[in-house]
Amino acid sequence: MLRLSHALVAALAVALPSAASAASPQSFKGEYTVSFLGLSIARSTFSSHYANGAYAIDGTVSAAGLAKLFDDTRGTISSKGTISGKKMVPQAFRADYTSGKKVSAIDIRFANGAVTSTQVIPAPGQRDPNDWVPIGAGDLASVLDPMAATVIHADSLDQVCGRTVKFYDGEMRANLTLTYASKGTISVPGYKGDTITCRMGFEPVAGYRKGRKALEFLKNRSRMMVTFAPLGQTGVYAPIHATVGTQIGPLTISARRFEAVQ
Repeated sequence: MLRLSHALVAALAVALPSAASAASPQSFKGEYTVSFLGLSIARSTFSSHYANGAYAIDGTVSAAGLAKLFDDTRGTISSKGTISGKKMVPQAFRADYTSGKKVSAIDIRFANGAVTSTQVIPAPGQRDPNDWVPIGAGDLASVLDPMAATVIHADSLDQVCGRTVKFYDGEMRANLTLTYASKGTISVPGYKGDTITCRMGFEPVAGYRKGRKALEFLKNRSRMMVTFAPLGQTGVYAPIHATVGTQIGPLTISARRFEAVQ
């Protein structure tokens, strides 16, 4: 049975572009479909706004299609922070969602790019120290939340790939490596133009159980590709399409709308 829970809510954040580092206030909106083996299982929307060196993002996530028969998950996601140079500096991230009658939440607070507090509801159970990789004192410095981790500041489309992104989702610290794969073009409502595709590598750092098969698959066997497109003339590049290989089939995230709002 497919479950759209904590892990998928975090994954859906990959589809939510952040605000732009522009001189004047700008806003963006997008709509995405998440499909599994060709079947729609979730939808997400976002709205983001940048003004005076600060960004704010609000998104929604909901189960769709056949997935609603098994797990009717709905949720909201928000992220805010500042932009310093070409770096996102998060201040707060929050996800609230329900799966059937189960209510869950993730709240992360930051200061100067480092995590200062994390609240997860319901609280995680007791971890076995023999098979759990704990988060160390230095693991939560200079990290991004699941939303801020998905957008890239670069001088050009050619410079989007070739980097490592450190992110924290409220439990796990991991690194995402982006390496160049190909260039292309795409046309969706709101955007028609050039894109760049990066192969994404996944490396769990801390906050996970040793030997977990799903993580081992993502690290060693999964084929993950992310296609980026520019948000106007801002120097910000956001995902417009992504595929993630899982143990039971490919997960695809596709933009149905991707546009700047005047």
